[in-house]
Amino acid sequence: MSNDSSATTEGMTLIDNATGKKLPLTVIEGTVGPKVIDIRKLYADTDCFTYDPGFTSTGSCESKITYIDGDAGILLYRGYPIEQLAANSDFMEVCYLLLYGELPNGEQKTKFEHGITNHTMVHEQIHKFYDGFRRDAHPMAIMCGVVGALSAFYHDSTDIADSHQRMVASYRLIAKMPTLAAWAFKYSVGQPFIYPRNDLSYGENFLHMMFATPCEEYKVNPIVAKAMDRILILHADHEQNASTSTVRLAGSSGANPFACIAAGIASLWGPAHGGANEAVLNMLHEGGSSNRIPEYIDKAKNP
Repeated sequence: MSNDSSATTEGMTLIDNATGKKLPLTVIEGTVGPKVIDIRKLYADTDCFTYDPGFTSTGSCESKITYIDGDAGILLYRGYPIEQLAANSDFMEVCYLLLYGELPNGEQKTKFEHGITNHTMVHEQIHKFYDGFRRDAHPMAIMCGVVGALSAFYHDSTDIADSHQRMVASYRLIAKMPTLAAWAFKYSVGQPFIYPRNDLSYGENFLHMMFATPCEEYKVNPIVAKAMDRILILHADHEQNASTSTVRLAGSSGANPFACIAAGIASLWGPAHGGANEAVLNMLHEGGSSNRIPEYIDKAKNP
């Protein structure tokens, strides 16, 4: 993770054993995490590439957003420990922090929340788009389709080179994703779609669209809403994972933000990424009772 990173004075030297040629390499040190060797001139100076499948020792970009050390249990958003954010902030504040680099004051938060809630509706034609899917379609398949389709409706925020349009697209994606996801669920169970309610919090609105029906009033359990808010905070950013890298790679071609996020959703679908969460939920459904907990723990320890 970087914050006005600067090169260290030591540096490193790469020596070609065959020729004895020496290549000085700059070492960059961020605020946290390992030091980084700058090899951008390596090919020009040596006619060689590095070989690092899976980016196991490679950082493809400088970031001031998120730092993760899973072994040490560290997760930082813009330098803030996740424990502090989960205890003292809500998801909208965390979104603002990730987008702008600082937590909002009262006025900034009110303006930001208003900007998000103004975009929770989706074009009515997208409502009809769902009818083209099978009822038993995987929800991630539906999300890939409908999120990518947003670029066919919101032409005024598809220029990835325009900073204002990028921010408008960000607002729209944050606002509309709960609507699209809840509708995917409603479609799968054959229930009518529930439209967003801008008087509810972000998490409450999502839960209301998921579980409300036109038959009777549905009140969101505040404990469940708080749990959902914390889940969203914990999943708000995840450093340079597969889906992040996919979105960045798609965006490097100049593709519009909606198409790039749809590509990221496809990557997230994989069993080695977000699909792992799906496997956990399937396990919980299969478990049946607490009596099977030791069995699943044993499977985890001895796969």
